Amino acid sequence: MGRGPESAVLAGDFVVQNLDTAELQRQAAALYRRVFGYQNSDVGLSPPLLTGLLRNGGSAVGAVAADGTLLGFAYGMRGGDGEGMYHYSQAAVVAPESQGLGLGRRLKLAQAAVARDTGMRFMRWSYDPLISRNAHFNLDVLGALGRWYVDDFYLHERSDRVVVEWDLERPPTPAATTGPNPPATRADWGRPQQRGAHGWLALPTDPTLLGPAEDAEVRAAVRAGFHEFLALGLVARSCRQVSAETSVYWFAPPTDDRSRT
Repeated sequence: MGRGPESAVLAGDFVVQNLDTAELQRQAAALYRRVFGYQNSDVGLSPPLLTGLLRNGGSAVGAVAADGTLLGFAYGMRGGDGEGMYHYSQAAVVAPESQGLGLGRRLKLAQAAVARDTGMRFMRWSYDPLISRNAHFNLDVLGALGRWYVDDFYLHERSDRVVVEWDLERPPTPAATTGPNPPATRADWGRPQQRGAHGWLALPTDPTLLGPAEDAEVRAAVRAGFHEFLALGLVARSCRQVSAETSVYWFAPPTDDRSRT
């Protein structure tokens, strides 16, 4: 079973532990709806699901304050495809007032402990390609690789996702981009550019500032750019802010050992 951390791990003013009580699971369900703004009663997180994950090799871990308040949590399950088995992180949720405390990293590390405990070498999860701060965290901070791009991941519009893979046997290392950041501007958003064996793809740093028409246009262009670079055998290695309004993805050939044990 996925036990996660052998004991709660101190991390500032919170501890990271399994969501193994009814109260923590109740708080997780409420936090999930609050963070994502779900109003429809058909959309939510089931506490029995979290128990099922904990009892069957999945992960359900949370950052808990000293007074018992749940500040954030993550959950996932074992998955597999033709390349082997992996641990899939379905969601990581942090209360808005608790962001910037390092909770996201601690939760991912706790999930990694579960994955290793159940014999997994790799983790996967997905994220919105236009949320550049999440892209930077996944690619630059954790060292995961953006290997796949799925159109309409959740079967509706504006749900495209980049699926990353994190090799748990490799320590996180910053991506070594080639040369200085490109002089990308608003005019470059969604326009793939190649530099030798590498590629660049610019996007808005804050997509919430876009109007509906521009948002749709940029999303379509970023989708096409990702598909173009992935078809060339490249992977997304980094996403960094290069100006107040523009961030840039960097694509490169994969250099990791993907052999499965």
